[in-house]
Amino acid sequence: MWNLGLSAMGIEWGTYVLVGSIFLLLLTGLPLAFVTGLVALFFTFGWFGPNALPLVTSRVYGFITEYSLVAVPMFVFMASLLDRSGLARDLFNGMRMLAGRVPGGVGVQTLVVAFFLAAMSGIIGGEIVLLGILALPQMLRLGYDRNISIGVVCAGGALGTMMPPSIVLIIYGLIASVSIADLFTAAITPAVILMLCYVTYVLIRCVRNPSLGPPLSAEEAHMPLHEKLKAIRAIILPAAIAFMVLGTIYGGIASVTEAAAMGVVGVLGATIIRRELTLGLLQKSVVQTINTCGMIIWIGIGAAALVGVYNLMGGNTFVSNSILGIDAPAVVIIMVMMAILLVLGLFLDWIGIAMLALPIFVPIVVKLGYDPIWFGILFAVNMQVSFLSPPFGPAAFYLKGVAPTSITLQHIYTAVLPFIAMQLIVLAAILFYPEIAMWMVD
Repeated sequence: MWNLGLSAMGIEWGTYVLVGSIFLLLLTGLPLAFVTGLVALFFTFGWFGPNALPLVTSRVYGFITEYSLVAVPMFVFMASLLDRSGLARDLFNGMRMLAGRVPGGVGVQTLVVAFFLAAMSGIIGGEIVLLGILALPQMLRLGYDRNISIGVVCAGGALGTMMPPSIVLIIYGLIASVSIADLFTAAITPAVILMLCYVTYVLIRCVRNPSLGPPLSAEEAHMPLHEKLKAIRAIILPAAIAFMVLGTIYGGIASVTEAAAMGVVGVLGATIIRRELTLGLLQKSVVQTINTCGMIIWIGIGAAALVGVYNLMGGNTFVSNSILGIDAPAVVIIMVMMAILLVLGLFLDWIGIAMLALPIFVPIVVKLGYDPIWFGILFAVNMQVSFLSPPFGPAAFYLKGVAPTSITLQHIYTAVLPFIAMQLIVLAAILFYPEIAMWMVD
């Protein structure tokens, strides 16, 4: 009764119909979680009948009971507390003393603060909103070029996809069944390289043309000693929290999940020390955490069900044979995967891409003899590109929500193009020189 005989079309046409169904339903405006869930149920009953349903639900159960997934709400809660406390604001103001009278100094300072925030939370959207509130108005007030100001905020905020404790790397580690601590270790060098690329770009443009990034005035650059000491104190707590999270992981003292819980304790302790902890702060942070994690979990459930039924159909074998059957060197096959991920990144959220593509791509990478840790870093850089890329780059919408009304989405997408180019250059460098990412991994 339930079996619609879809299996008669074969796996090749079944793949086309499945992918086409996903994109057609997305055009209706349905959330990705509902789209993948509906398509999964349709193919489960239509291809196999109701007897296959327990096999699909077992895959969903395996996803939602994964212990390491507990780290996600912990890091999201950390980011939510940082959003609403004064820690990030004071960190930004404290770094101003380092900007000095260098052309583009405030832009550089913004990128360094973004790097610190990424090391504290691993959440991307919150960083862009924070920098859009704190840094963008200041750069525009100082006369910074609009494109440089916007690009610095969006690209700096997107560093959260790379810099540990990145949620992107945690999800990748869960899907690929690899060490999240090793992923964190491998990601540090590429994250630093990306930040330095952005810093170099800003400095070169502003030194050649100081009107693009005017230096601070003499009064602003030369703060009194007591103001400098106050600024240094503002950096201590955020640095201690970042060290608590990352130091315990790399020191082998705690797992990623345990370190996430310690990070939450550290941020709560910092808000108590600063006398900022209130019931309202906790309530809003918890609500934001529930909303964000709910989205991640529901997308994960829908994608786990869809990938489960597609694998039952023989889809993983079909895709694997199709890709491995390409008469080209292995590195070209990896490049094809990167191109597919870049195209998907134009339309889908990174969570959906990870859940849908990685269960198929990672086994192929292993068959080709490559390290899945290295591929995870490629994936994270790729998702940085998707975060900025039009037409649906989330960074643009995050920033548009807090930017001055004179700044349009077109302005934002134009401003991020040089930073996307730098991300693609770093992606290519890691692709052809894996030791950039792997030199610190045992």
